Amino acid sequence: MSARARRALLVAFAVVASASVGGVASAGPASETGAPTAVESTASASAPSPQTAKPSASAANAGAVQQENESVCSFDHPSWRAPQLLAGVRIQAEQACRPDDPNVVAASVLGTNNVPDEVLKRSGLSRDAVVKGNDTDGDGDPDVIHITLEVMGINEHNAALNREIAPGVSPAFWVFAPKTRGMVTDGSTAARLVRMPSPPIRVEEGDRVKITVENTHYAPHTLHLHGVTHEYEVNGSGNDGVPQTSEDPILPGEERTYEFTPERPGTNFYHCHVAPSVHVKMGLSGMLVVTENRSDNRVQTFNVGGGKVRHPSEAMTEKHDAVYDLQYQGVDEELHEIPKRYDDTREIAEATNREYDATNASMDYFLLNGRSFPYTLRESVVAVEPNASYRLRVLNAGSRTLSLHTHGHKFSVEALDGVSVPEGTERTRDVVGLTAAQRADIVLNTTTDGRNSFGEGVWLMHDHREPAVTTDGIGPGGTVTTIAYDSYLRSNGIPEMNANLSRYFDPAYYDGEVPAWGHLDADLYGDSPEDAASANASDADQPVSRVGGDSGVPDLVLLVGSILGGALLVGAGVALGRWAE
Repeated sequence: MSARARRALLVAFAVVASASVGGVASAGPASETGAPTAVESTASASAPSPQTAKPSASAANAGAVQQENESVCSFDHPSWRAPQLLAGVRIQAEQACRPDDPNVVAASVLGTNNVPDEVLKRSGLSRDAVVKGNDTDGDGDPDVIHITLEVMGINEHNAALNREIAPGVSPAFWVFAPKTRGMVTDGSTAARLVRMPSPPIRVEEGDRVKITVENTHYAPHTLHLHGVTHEYEVNGSGNDGVPQTSEDPILPGEERTYEFTPERPGTNFYHCHVAPSVHVKMGLSGMLVVTENRSDNRVQTFNVGGGKVRHPSEAMTEKHDAVYDLQYQGVDEELHEIPKRYDDTREIAEATNREYDATNASMDYFLLNGRSFPYTLRESVVAVEPNASYRLRVLNAGSRTLSLHTHGHKFSVEALDGVSVPEGTERTRDVVGLTAAQRADIVLNTTTDGRNSFGEGVWLMHDHREPAVTTDGIGPGGTVTTIAYDSYLRSNGIPEMNANLSRYFDPAYYDGEVPAWGHLDADLYGDSPEDAASANASDADQPVSRVGGDSGVPDLVLLVGSILGGALLVGAGVALGRWAE
């Protein structure tokens, strides 16, 4: 055979090989009896082999339910939980999965202008986030306070900052945040400061307080000091935050300073007053606490994320063992999806102000300190010890009534809307109702006497309205958290509970894909045959599962066709070679 013939024959063989490979590739994944695909090989480490007996429905469903999609508690700084002395500031222990950053606590107590540089850098706060100075009354603590807040978006269209309120659930929010240092992006130090809810703020009775709002957002905003003594105007400019009466809104890139001198201690409320039917719901609201005046009373100005106050005021330590900030709010998915859908401010303004109807709002998610169960167990557990006293400051920042209920305890209501209840008239109860914007100071006594406390354990605390203990209708979710005694807390701050918590840290659970009682008995409570058949049919619709790939032709037919076609090409190549000779 000549060189030309040999070359022709080689070309024919190459075509055969290419055709054969192409035929097999077009056939899609290997059949049940063939070699596994790469994905199947990877999965085989945890999946049963073909020779393994098919598990029962109960075992199959139970395995699906118990798969842990995310860790119940993962945290990079477990040392933050311990009590500590940082830059001279005493910081209480916080037995929580995700405790507050001690650097932020210390900077909030001393002032960002006074704290050591290394502490400020670790905190993520700007040098002018909270400036403290001038002990005007000579009692050992600063009395002139200047706070700077920014306005930030979370989970918006092309957002640099993303946060889930529950597994797989991430509505958009607008929040006030302490002024940060550096860029705020996922994973940055400053990102921890930007979250729901807007931070609880503390000042002392009689302080001269300024709050500057730097509008770093794209929408107009203001600041209204709800319940706190303040003048209507200061230096000829509005000071009440209401655009219709006292001032124009703060436009993007602008700033305004509000001034007040609080005259009465109590739990109050701050919020944006531009289109409040939208802006308050979007997250532009927070707790504003005025503490009683005491000597050497350096208060923790910011309690980012709410929950335990790690440096309580002197007046609180005189009466209570710890203080907790609890902010409740509902979320209408329709409203909170708008900033995720649009990137054009004109479209967002039209959708929120002219198309969205607040009178038809439907609360789909219910938050405690910006999270829904099970994430509430990471940050908002009320950790207690026996024979102690705890003050819980509660704010209903939502538009629906809150019916706060404690299991295993009865509490006393000591203040409402920033005004103390007259001594001797406090009422002991296990449910307190708060309408929109109301605040209550409640005292939890953990003395086991059959009234204040029924004894140590893990006791639920939640909004007793049934929808509020769900997440988009799936329960348990929403505002569920616990009052957990230290003897029932794990070292990572998660309460010892009867349930397998990992099943709730799964987005599929809140998508309605996991049978709620399947882990108890999947034969009784697992997916019905109709649901299973529907799921199988849905899987069969996927192109990767069809025999023969997208063509639908059986694999064997494709393979035989490829071989026969290749043989014809070989014959043609040989004939061509002979002709060439």
